[in-house]
Amino acid sequence: MSQLFHRHCHSHLPTAVRGEGAYIFDNTGKAYLDACGGAAVSCLGHSHPRIRSAIHQQLDQLAYAHSGFFTTDASEELADYLAARAPGDLNHIYFVSGGSEAVESALKLARQYFLEIGQPERTRFISRRQSYHGNTLGALGVGGNAWRRAPYDPLLTSSDHISPCFAYRDKKADESEYEYGQRVANELEHKLQELGPETVLAFIAEPVVGATAGAVPAVDGYFSRIRQICDQYGILLILDEVMCGMGRTGSLFAQQQDNIQADIVTIAKGLGAGYQPIGAMIASSGIYQAIAEGSGFFQHGHTYMAHATASAAALAVLQTIEEEDLLSHVRKQGEALQALLRHSFSNHPHVGDIRGRGLFLGLELVQDKASKKPFSPKTALATKIKQTAMEAGLMCYPMPGTIDGELGHHIMLAPPFIVTDTQLDELVDKLSLSLDKTFTKLVASD
Repeated sequence: MSQLFHRHCHSHLPTAVRGEGAYIFDNTGKAYLDACGGAAVSCLGHSHPRIRSAIHQQLDQLAYAHSGFFTTDASEELADYLAARAPGDLNHIYFVSGGSEAVESALKLARQYFLEIGQPERTRFISRRQSYHGNTLGALGVGGNAWRRAPYDPLLTSSDHISPCFAYRDKKADESEYEYGQRVANELEHKLQELGPETVLAFIAEPVVGATAGAVPAVDGYFSRIRQICDQYGILLILDEVMCGMGRTGSLFAQQQDNIQADIVTIAKGLGAGYQPIGAMIASSGIYQAIAEGSGFFQHGHTYMAHATASAAALAVLQTIEEEDLLSHVRKQGEALQALLRHSFSNHPHVGDIRGRGLFLGLELVQDKASKKPFSPKTALATKIKQTAMEAGLMCYPMPGTIDGELGHHIMLAPPFIVTDTQLDELVDKLSLSLDKTFTKLVASD
């Protein structure tokens, strides 16, 4: 019996022993095509020589120095690199160990910013229903995923929610995508008027929704209207790019494709590509200056923030993405993968929608295509698809609760930026086989 506290107490997982490019190998020698990057993490695949070398080099010099005593060249260089490439005046980088820590940092910074500028009455956050921003209590509290929140509700800080921008599910037949986007964006203004805008700190959202809904991008014009509303009422816009950022959608920052700039952005996952645990909160110059010219001290901190080895790994990841022009490869291979998915699944009776940007794609699964009726949660469809795909040597990211945290199922795909045409063919072939086997068994069991 394993003494490791696994995610599921009764899981029987294969043992990963080696990674090479787009594949992970278990202790029997079986290869698994990593078509999801774990959780959209392994953007450069596994065992990349440049990243390994950067880690070894940093370890030979200095593995760790507490940020209360020292800064390091590695963290300073990584901060300079990100600031030079982030939109607008997102110039101040706060490094942590992962996405949830980055979101916690953003929430605390938003509160302290308004304290520094003399608006202590601002205490509320607004997010979207079915959103997910991390598993720590603060991040979970601001999220809108009912299933994840339920066990901890008595412990969570309350937040307010508006509709997501989810055209496949919610756009009316008689409205254009633009009209739909404006309608749901305007819910933010209505919520602000209901609550009193002077009580609200920030609105937080993912530019492309990841785990909870399956790579759902906003329609054109939605985030521009959101930005206008935030500016009009003096609230901050926090964009959570933990999953969709760092090149995953085809631009280094996902918000660049919506032609907006956040006041605070959170990144992680692809920042370290799985080689080291790292995340970051990036703040605008205006927010930073309010702290610097006020108390001068951000009342927050983590033991491993600005970790030297993690920073060295992340810098090597970003340099590799840029120098090998992998963002254009993401866009090219993303279009190719979408085309393959549409060719294979557009007429599939249980694939209702194929969506996403770059190499961040989702398939929504439905019981009935015409009505978009979801499968019952009792089918455990996501678990069965994951098991069948693993048997076929494919790692994908099936999830339940797509619609409201309980109903709906989707599969998320996030292969590495280095994925080849042959591997895309393998991905779609194995996914097709996995779905066919799963649905055949599901029908037989009915």
